[in-house]
Amino acid sequence: MTEEFKLTMAQLNACVGDFEGNLNKARHAFSLARKEGADMLVLPEMFLTGYQTQDLVQKKAFVEDAQRELSKFAEECSDGPTVGIGVPMRDGDKVYNAYAILQNGKILTQICKHHLPNYKVFDEKRVFSSGEIHGPYVVNGVRIGSPICEDAWFSDVCETLEETGAEILISPNGSPYYRGKFDKRISLMVSRAVENKLPMAYLNLVGGQDDQVFDGGSFVINSDGALALQMPLFEEKIETITFKRTSVGWVAEEGIKSSYPDHWEQDYHVMVLALRDYMEKTGFKKALLGMSGGIDSALVAAIACDALGSDNVRLIMLPSEYTSKNSLEDATNCANSLEAKIQTIPISESFNVVLSTLEPIFDGLEPDTTEENIQSRLRGLLLMSLSNKFNEMLLTTGNKSEVSVGYSTIYGDMAGGYNPIKDLYKTRVFETCRWRNKNHFSWMKGPKGNVIPDEIINKPPTAELRNNQKDSDSLPDYEILDGILEMLMDNDASVADCVAAGYDRNVVKHVENLLYISEYKRFQSAPGARLSLKAFWLDRRYPIANRWRDNK
Repeated sequence: MTEEFKLTMAQLNACVGDFEGNLNKARHAFSLARKEGADMLVLPEMFLTGYQTQDLVQKKAFVEDAQRELSKFAEECSDGPTVGIGVPMRDGDKVYNAYAILQNGKILTQICKHHLPNYKVFDEKRVFSSGEIHGPYVVNGVRIGSPICEDAWFSDVCETLEETGAEILISPNGSPYYRGKFDKRISLMVSRAVENKLPMAYLNLVGGQDDQVFDGGSFVINSDGALALQMPLFEEKIETITFKRTSVGWVAEEGIKSSYPDHWEQDYHVMVLALRDYMEKTGFKKALLGMSGGIDSALVAAIACDALGSDNVRLIMLPSEYTSKNSLEDATNCANSLEAKIQTIPISESFNVVLSTLEPIFDGLEPDTTEENIQSRLRGLLLMSLSNKFNEMLLTTGNKSEVSVGYSTIYGDMAGGYNPIKDLYKTRVFETCRWRNKNHFSWMKGPKGNVIPDEIINKPPTAELRNNQKDSDSLPDYEILDGILEMLMDNDASVADCVAAGYDRNVVKHVENLLYISEYKRFQSAPGARLSLKAFWLDRRYPIANRWRDNK
């Protein structure tokens, strides 16, 4: 009877559609596992293809290519440990989210995911079919059960595996980050381990894919709920852990236990990793953005430098007649602190040319937001021109508060390919800047220190599109605005709920209306890092044409 079982857990970063790149990482992990004398190597959910694949798995050729690569990889792994790897599988007209077990050069079995998440960012019932609950498989005499991601969030799959003889649970996952997710995740897995009296190895994908970041943080829990191994968040890592057979079943020996950062560090790391991977996986090496002297562009500049390195970030000031001298100085000081290149392209002359061109048509009409938006759109035009000419990704800088209420100009400051702070409310923007000035870690490529000047953090926010303009001219103070938005949007509260919480009804109704009428802008906005349970795009899907309002 086997008395020891060695498991190698490969917490790795996959790219959707990059079969060869993903499998090269799997090959490297297999080589390390073999050197460690592991009985089994496990890779995350859908690792071969990357995750989430969305409608790509509806293409027959995509799944066929994946299965063909899987068969070749199985042959390569004939001399070494058993391998578990996530892959889509087609059976007739049905496509499954599967977990393939490779043993002795062949595909031993493919387990099909039973519980398909169909909430928040997940649409798995749309693209996958639900598989039957699969029993354990045997690796070197040990019966292993593998609930795939969501299957471990419900009790029935793990319970069935225990009842049919599973001795160890190994769960492959593609679980994306939101603030507080790790606490919920580990709590649920402790429940599965304790109620089934089986150790649980939880392996998660890591890395950015479009708006989502898979945060890693893989772990092993013993049957009493005690943590045996904790892998780091947001980093690729390969660890081997040993299970020993005891009188009370299998017990994992103590392994590494990485530190668990607070939510401020997690959010910032997500924004950095999301941008870094989005750039790499879409083929961009350099980024640029408009630098206004305001807090949003300063934070995006810091994130960009931390993600890509300051040498790969171009900052552009685009002053008009309304741009203050202080703003130019603040932008320059921030760029210098970040050690990034900064250039100036004045827009006053171009603005006057546009006004002159439109004068015959605008004759007799008072200036309004039209003229303000022309400035923003001129900036978008010039920044996109630089993006095209130098093949640099243009980053847009609208925070979640502004994105929510449409306080941005479509085809203007909304122009760009990615928005790192799209899911960060303005009040959190201020706190994140203060946090970044006090903290620096090895995963940050930008410089240490006070990289965002206090002058930027402390001054009243303004778009500077007219004389003496302040954000508060058009919007409630951000503490009030963000409080209302968190209730209306993040918590789906009613207007009456907001009023009961102490907010003025007229202000709440104004914010509600701005939220709904700005939907069309968000449909055309750049993707951005998901930090919360109500990020724009897949988490929150509303119609553009919508006349309903909450009149209670």
